[in-house]
Amino acid sequence: MRGFAMQSKEHWDTVYASKSSDHVSWFQPHAKLSLRLINETGIPADASIIDVGGGASTLVDDLLDGGFSNITVLDLSATAMTAAQQRLGSRACAVQWMEANITEVQLPKNAYDVWHDRAVFHFLISEQERHAYVEQVLRSVRPGGHVIVATFAEDGPTRCSGLPVARYSSEELHDEFGASFTLMQHVKEDHHTPSGALQKFVYCYCRKS
Repeated sequence: MRGFAMQSKEHWDTVYASKSSDHVSWFQPHAKLSLRLINETGIPADASIIDVGGGASTLVDDLLDGGFSNITVLDLSATAMTAAQQRLGSRACAVQWMEANITEVQLPKNAYDVWHDRAVFHFLISEQERHAYVEQVLRSVRPGGHVIVATFAEDGPTRCSGLPVARYSSEELHDEFGASFTLMQHVKEDHHTPSGALQKFVYCYCRKS
């Protein structure tokens, strides 16, 4: 796990150092589907939200615009988060930034009302990594909390940024999390990359029992 974590950090720092954040394949001008699902949870503005792998994502901008005030962005790559901080300017001080590997970091217990992840989980190709990830969700999301995870769909890419990925149907993705999570909604998304390629995503929104 340590070797994997170090290799991944170096890999992602290199990706963000070599490309601007709006030219990576997963870039979205606005994370509209993620934002919609978060809003549909009905959480109050001061609810605790963690965006896992948020890096340079624009979701944090839209959450701040929507009045949310308790946001954590976690990412392996300091370079990615620096891009977001520079984009946000003075508003970056309103966000907690956490440079860490999600399979290893010590997150606080029952701390988050919403766990959001778009395009991290599908990079966890070993059972050990996926188990560690799910254990983090079980520990750090409050009972009754909301878990929104998006991965490549079963007809999505087999590789991304030079790395192999796992692909899921909504049922397979929910099964990875197990009976402690009730599937509330699943949605497909056709994502068009900045280069014009089409990537198929699936989103699962669950409630923690």
